Amino acid sequence: MPALPSDPSPPAAEPAPPTPRPRASSAVLVLATLAVGYTLWAAQDVILPVLLAMFFALVGNPIIRLLQKLRLPRFLAALLVLAIGLASAGALAVQLAVPAADWFAETPQQLRQVSRKVQDLVRPVQQANQAAESFARAAGGEDNRKVEVIRTRLDDPYRALVRTPRLAASALAVVLLTLFFMIYGENLQRHIIALLPNRQQKRFTTDILRAMEREISRYVLTITIINTLLGLALAGALMLLGIALPEALLWGTVAMLLNFAPYVGPLVGIALMLLVGLTEFREPLAIALPALAYLALHTLEGQLVTPIVLGRRMAISPLMLVLALMLSGWLWGIVGLLLAVPLLVCAKLVLVRLDGMQGWARLLE
Repeated sequence: MPALPSDPSPPAAEPAPPTPRPRASSAVLVLATLAVGYTLWAAQDVILPVLLAMFFALVGNPIIRLLQKLRLPRFLAALLVLAIGLASAGALAVQLAVPAADWFAETPQQLRQVSRKVQDLVRPVQQANQAAESFARAAGGEDNRKVEVIRTRLDDPYRALVRTPRLAASALAVVLLTLFFMIYGENLQRHIIALLPNRQQKRFTTDILRAMEREISRYVLTITIINTLLGLALAGALMLLGIALPEALLWGTVAMLLNFAPYVGPLVGIALMLLVGLTEFREPLAIALPALAYLALHTLEGQLVTPIVLGRRMAISPLMLVLALMLSGWLWGIVGLLLAVPLLVCAKLVLVRLDGMQGWARLLE
């Protein structure tokens, strides 16, 4: 029986080449960046309280977990941590309110005396400038006269009445959001992670959140201790220069708060110390001593103490730090300056753990 001819099998189809992923044009990226920046600026009244509350809750979570190990319910632990924080801030404000009010009440009169002395010193230069202007007007004729433009501004007496309730509402929103994030933050994270499709993404997200909480808490606690020691050292130096204890503690506290904003805060602190020297002393060398003491202590802290304590893991490029301070300060003002470093640290922690983004993380170092 003759064999039936077998049908030849069709050739195997070659796999189709992968479709290239569409890439957005540069114009679209620029427009998206501008849109995000404008949104962050326009919605700052909503964004800033949420960011501050998340930041405070992130710092307080390790303490809450420690209290939970002592069999304290999470609600009571969060309430206790928040109450201690508010009580400490209130006690510090009450303690410094009297010397701050006294200094602001006496400073205008003292500055007027200083300005008169400065005017006496620069009067010969002003007279020479006036003589040169008179000679120039005489040489150019009567038509070459200087035109002065006087601008008037109407002070709105109701502006303070409008701003005060808004500030109070924002502060209350931060306190309430901080309490809610402390109590329900873990459940919210658990529900968000449960929405992820696979176990690998869930584990990756959990690791990032835990690393952010650990590193930010460590950073804030360390920086707070260092800045507190810096403020105490500056207060001691001012007392050695002859400044009273309440005022020395006031300026030590101001220096501690300003040091949370790198580069910008110390520059403001040096200017304030020069102002303190002008109002407290008369000799030129004595006037510069508070600013020199602040500069020496800040240099010691910034170049020796902080790098040794924090190490390389929290190292941020000075250029990137200045750019972040400029951007966040332009968007959100003083609060943006305080949040710039924690946000930059969070960005670095996320970039280190993302595949293909390690180069961007090294760019921040």
